[in-house]
Amino acid sequence: MLIVLSPAKSLDLETPPTTKLHTTPDFLHRSRELIDVLRSYSPADIGSLMSISDALSTLNVGRYASWNEDPADGRQAIMTFNGDVYDGFDARTLKPKQLAYAQSNLRILSGLYGVLRPLDLIQPHRLEMGTRLATPHGKDLYAFWGDTVTGKLNEVIAEQGAKVLLNLASEEYFKSVKPKLLPVPVITPVFEDWKNGKYKIISFFAKRARGMMARYAAVKGITDPQKLKRFDVDGYAFVKDASNDKNWVFRRKLA
Repeated sequence: MLIVLSPAKSLDLETPPTTKLHTTPDFLHRSRELIDVLRSYSPADIGSLMSISDALSTLNVGRYASWNEDPADGRQAIMTFNGDVYDGFDARTLKPKQLAYAQSNLRILSGLYGVLRPLDLIQPHRLEMGTRLATPHGKDLYAFWGDTVTGKLNEVIAEQGAKVLLNLASEEYFKSVKPKLLPVPVITPVFEDWKNGKYKIISFFAKRARGMMARYAAVKGITDPQKLKRFDVDGYAFVKDASNDKNWVFRRKLA
C-alpha cells in the first residue's frame, strides 16, 4: 500500500528532528527550474501570484534567493511541515520502525519538489500545487509536473508491490496525479463530523484526520488497506453504508 499526503504551508524550522537519517529529493533539477522562475518575481509579483501579504511575499522572495541544492542546508520534510495534517501525523513521536514504514510507504506531493519521501531534505519555501506559475512547460504547476508525479508513484508501487494507492492528499494536490495511468486502484478516505444536524466535512478536522490515518498505518505497519477500516482514532468509525470502493467514509459525532 502506498499513501500520499499533501505538504503544509506552515513550517517548523526550529524544533530539532528526532532522527539524523535523511534522503535527497529525486527532482532537485526540476525544483531548480522553478526557483529560477520565482527569482524573477518581485515581492509584489509574488503577493499577487499567491494572494499573500506583503510580509509573507518578502519572506518568500528571500527564501527563493537563498534556496540551494546542498542537502546540508535542508531539514527532513516530515519534520518540517507543520499544518493540521502534520499535527495529526506527529512524526516526532514515531519509533524508528514506524518512521521507516513511513519512509517506505508514504509520499508527500509537493509544488516545488514534485514527490517527496518523508526524510527527504527540503529548504524553506512556499509554492502550492495550485499556483498558476507559468513556465516553459505551461501555464501552471500541473503542466510543469505533467506525468512526472504519476511516473514516480508508479515506480514506488512497482518496487513495493503495492496493491492500492491510499489518497490522503487534498484535491488540489491529487490533481497532479493521473489515476488512469496508475496500475492500482485509488482509495480516498472521507472524514465527516456531525454539525448542525448532519454529517459534513469540516476542513480543519478532515485535514487532521488524514494525518492521523497515515500515522495509524505507520504505527500498526499496515500493508492491507482493509485493516484501515478499523481506524478509530479520536472517535472516527468506518461507515459501510455511506462508502463505496473508491471513497471510504469515516464519521464521528462528538458530544
